[in-house]
Amino acid sequence: MGPDADKHQGARGGVQPTVHANMQPQARLSDESLRDLRRTSILHVDMDAFFVSVELRSRPGLKGKPVIVGYPADRSVVLSASYEARAFGVRSAMPMAVAARMCPSAVIIEPRHKLYYEVSGQIMAIFGSITDLVEPLSVDEAFLDVGGAIRRLGPPREIGELIRARVSRELGITASVGIAASKFVAKIASTRCKPDGLLLIRPEDTVPYLHSLPVSALWGVGGKTVEVLARKGIRTVADVAAAPLPTLRKLLGASGEHVYRLSWGIDPRPVTPVRLEKSIGAEETFVTDTADDVLLHRELLRLSHRTAERLRGAGMHARTVALKLRYADFSTITRSRTVNTPIDSAQLLYAVAVQLLQSVGERPMTVRLIGIRAEQLEEAAHAPLQLSLDRRDDNWRAAEQALDAVTRKFGNKSVLPARLLDPGGSTE
Repeated sequence: MGPDADKHQGARGGVQPTVHANMQPQARLSDESLRDLRRTSILHVDMDAFFVSVELRSRPGLKGKPVIVGYPADRSVVLSASYEARAFGVRSAMPMAVAARMCPSAVIIEPRHKLYYEVSGQIMAIFGSITDLVEPLSVDEAFLDVGGAIRRLGPPREIGELIRARVSRELGITASVGIAASKFVAKIASTRCKPDGLLLIRPEDTVPYLHSLPVSALWGVGGKTVEVLARKGIRTVADVAAAPLPTLRKLLGASGEHVYRLSWGIDPRPVTPVRLEKSIGAEETFVTDTADDVLLHRELLRLSHRTAERLRGAGMHARTVALKLRYADFSTITRSRTVNTPIDSAQLLYAVAVQLLQSVGERPMTVRLIGIRAEQLEEAAHAPLQLSLDRRDDNWRAAEQALDAVTRKFGNKSVLPARLLDPGGSTE
């Protein structure tokens, strides 16, 4: 059966999942059958409009309507948009002012980042129950190599349907699944069957399928590259595959060979389960540019708590703290400092960030954006204990761990530092 047939069967609820979490072990497969199934054992699983989908769980009346997740300020950006909003042209990272003009009827929901990271952890736990070979790409998507799970759970298609069924049943959101022999093709498959679909592209169908796509489907081919290739008459993946390699190298430089290989479906990269984040951070653009130190400090405290919670949730400590400032003219500066002992406490992050802000000295103009980033991460299990001569540091650490526990039990915004409850500040 070809890939188009798979797409129509799996997409948008066409075929109901037939595999369940308590399914019985599969009948023993022959070695030849197992080898054949393992040729197409890489899955790319991606949630559909993730932030919006999570919000609609508690707002079912908004299902089927245009919904945007983002701060309702002209200078903020769209974080997530429902497919109904996308039909009006709304896209992630688009300025909210533009999105509001395109879709004035959209319902705007302010983001709840803590909730999204909590659901992300539940998603990754489902993936981890299927296979140890999970490579997260972001909070709501990952590559899985399910070759080792076939004897236990069945062919990759059934495993994909199992994942979709569990995500729907346990988390109340939908996922799209692409299945192929390589990561690149699996990613294309999941994109092409959204929303709420499954598409399996068999090895023998890979090249014909790829060659039916526009050149923009290839990784690394953005708008400018599309224009460069179009000037030479190269508009489809098939055109790339037919182009002489020296021509592509001349047009695209070092990436020419990479693009050529992808056009033939060549992507030997394995699913890499251990992929530590290089940094964790948060930033905020003010509704109005500010020079108010009180407001800047309060925002730093809020961002420090968001960053520290993510650090602890990921089981990571940071050795370096970085501050980011963007001025009214869009010029941006950064300052960083490495600490003696790795940290995961908001108050310790905040203390360093304030020192960095003070080190900037007199600011030349008002501030448009402020951000904090924890860098040089290491796993908490391997990091030295955060011993401090100042007992208050240990007290802060214990208090924040207690806050984590309260948040897990009662949800987002359960407990906040008093300074962040100020009516003039943002409480996220």
